[in-house]
Amino acid sequence: MSDNPTLAGTLIERMGITIDRVDPDGAEGTMPVDGNTQPYGLLHGGASAVLAETLASLAAMAHAGPGRVAVGVELSASHHRSVRSGTVRGVARAVHLGRSLATYDVVVDDGAGRRICTARLTCMLIDERT
Repeated sequence: MSDNPTLAGTLIERMGITIDRVDPDGAEGTMPVDGNTQPYGLLHGGASAVLAETLASLAAMAHAGPGRVAVGVELSASHHRSVRSGTVRGVARAVHLGRSLATYDVVVDDGAGRRICTARLTCMLIDERT
């Protein structure tokens, strides 16, 4: 996998996620609420999970290094409050950076510091198949 994979045609692009920072210690990015809501007009919980998994997975890939890939094996998310408009921001921070596993905590907020979601992703780090 390339150090700079294309986002064209991916779920990341479809959700409108913007990546602001990625390194082994974590990642940051944003996602619009508009277009990512459930039928009642609230940000879909699955959309928050997509943002969280995207950020943590990208950070895990940075930790894995050349010739290795990160594969998500467990995702949990707790939804604390709703949001109807604007942009949400996600910040992933490393909890464990091992040789075969990497775990990240992710906080999604509404841009005003109000927590929308707390998530945790664990990725298995494996050799890339050719």
